[in-house]
This record gives sequence, structure tokens and C-alpha cells, in this order.
Amino acid sequence: AVVLALADEIDASRGDVMAAAHDPCEIADQFAAHLLWLGTQPLLPGRPYWLKIGSRTVGAQVTEIKHKVDVNTQEALAARSLELNEVGYCNLYLDQAIPFEAYADSRELGGFILIDRQDNATVAAGTLAFALRRAGNIHWQHLEVDQAARARIKHQAPRCVWFTGLSGAGKSTVANLVEKRLLALGRHTYLLDGDNVRHGLNKDRGFTDEDRVENIRRVAEVARLMVDAGLVVLVSFISPFRAERRMARELFAEGQFLEVFVDTPLAVAEQRDAKGLYAKARAGQLRNFTGIDSPYEVPEHPDVVLDTVAESPEALAERLANLLLGDS
Repeated sequence: AVVLALADEIDASRGDVMAAAHDPCEIADQFAAHLLWLGTQPLLPGRPYWLKIGSRTVGAQVTEIKHKVDVNTQEALAARSLELNEVGYCNLYLDQAIPFEAYADSRELGGFILIDRQDNATVAAGTLAFALRRAGNIHWQHLEVDQAARARIKHQAPRCVWFTGLSGAGKSTVANLVEKRLLALGRHTYLLDGDNVRHGLNKDRGFTDEDRVENIRRVAEVARLMVDAGLVVLVSFISPFRAERRMARELFAEGQFLEVFVDTPLAVAEQRDAKGLYAKARAGQLRNFTGIDSPYEVPEHPDVVLDTVAESPEALAERLANLLLGDS
């Protein structure tokens, strides 16, 4: 056992690193890294994971797969995801800066694992190569006007109301009715609709799992900015994966994120099929369609459940609007 007595009162705890003053560790939150993927589900850039390095655990995302490596020829191959036992060279982003060394210099401060946030399974082992230059050049700018001041002048509590459900469930219909009610009562709102956003911000995204993850990541970040502006933002997206909905929730302060599950059976949504999308998917003309050949992960603990079979859109919107007005 070793006891260290510090001359100054310093908040040091498990996971912190002590180094010689003449040879300190680098500190960064963005890295180039080599990964061996061990998960049964593919690695998707933008999906949140836990990164454990030494005795420290921080939030992490793979922001870009630079290439994967052919283990037989060592050739670098283009890749948008990594499957089981594939090796890739990636960019990593962490939610806080950590002390580190390149793996070539220190196995303890350069080797890490990635952990799935849902089941805590180890999904990757990796080594840090170097810190990305932007990690040391980008800093938070202090702003005098904050969210509280923006909300105060609008006389409302800013919220993110996240509608999730199958295509045709009625998400946009209910969200639109809720916004009309709030606007009529003087609330400052904005509605982010999945189809509308794909005409601009996300026009470069398709419907593969990789594209869906990035689609939700971008929209969640935009919603966070709108909440910071003091708005009540309504987000109407299929958002089929629990991991990305959890990622969105974690961007907001406690109580500011409301997950609304628009619960409509597949058969009912398909019967409505106002856009003809289910018919195209059944005919094989539309790939990666949620509910047909791409999964929808039902929320396990949504904040609100709206049953569109038992109640009309108007009644559901009234109930949800009253809930939001009561909280504000």
C-alpha cells in the first residue's frame, strides 16, 4: 500500500494521474486510434459508448472510421462501419479530456476498451495513436447571456419533447397540434420534423443504420441549441434505436427532455400508409424501412405514451399540451 501526502489541497481521486513535473502527460479529448471490434452488432459512428482507460471511464463516440484493415494483406479499405473481428483506424471523441500517452509509449495510458451503454458488454479493444490537433485548439467560449436569461424573457421553461414511433404512427400530426396549442397561448416553440430536416441539414443522409445514427445525432444537437435559446422544441423523428434516444436525452439537463412514444401497431400504421412507403417496402422497392426490413426498438421507459388507436390526435395533443403547460 502506498500513501501520498499532498502539500496543497487538491481534489484528486480514482482515475487521476500523477506525473513528473518535467515530463507531464498530454491531455486531450479527441484522438486517432486503432480498434479491434468485438461486438456482435456493428460499430456505428456517432453512437455513444463508454471508454475505459486505466481506472477511468468516460463517454465516447467514434466520429469517423478513416479505414478498416484487411488482416491478410494489411491493405487499408474504405468503411462506414466495423463488423465482428474487423480492425479499423478511427477518430474518437470523448465527453471530457483525459491524460494519456501513445500506446507505443505506455500500455496503461494508451490502451482502452469500449463498452456498450445498454448491456455493459465490451465491444472493442483499442490503442491510442495521437491526439488530434483540433483537440488542443478548440475551447468553450464563456457567454454572458445563458439559457436561464433567455427562458426568463420568454416566460417559459425550455423543453425538448421527443416524439418517437413508426412511420405513419401520427408523430407529426400530434406534434403539429401541440405546437399550435402552445403558440396560441404565447409559448415560443419550434417543430423539427424528420422529413423536413432531410431537405436541408440532413439531405446527405440515407436510411442505413449508420445514416440513421448520424441523422439523430445532428438533430439532437440542434434541439439542444434551441433549448439553450429558451424554446420549447418538438422533435418528430422515427428515431428507431434506443441508444440514440438515450444519447439525445443525455444532452439535456434533468427534466428538460420528454420522450413521447406514439404507440401505433405496425398493422395500423401500414393500413394508413398515407405516403405509400409501406407498399414500396413490401414490394422490395424501398430498402431499410423501419418495421419492415429495419428494426424499431420500442422505448422501455418513455415519459409519455400516446395510444393513437384508442384516442384521436386532437385528444392526445390536448393532453400533452396540458402536461407541458402545467410543467411550465
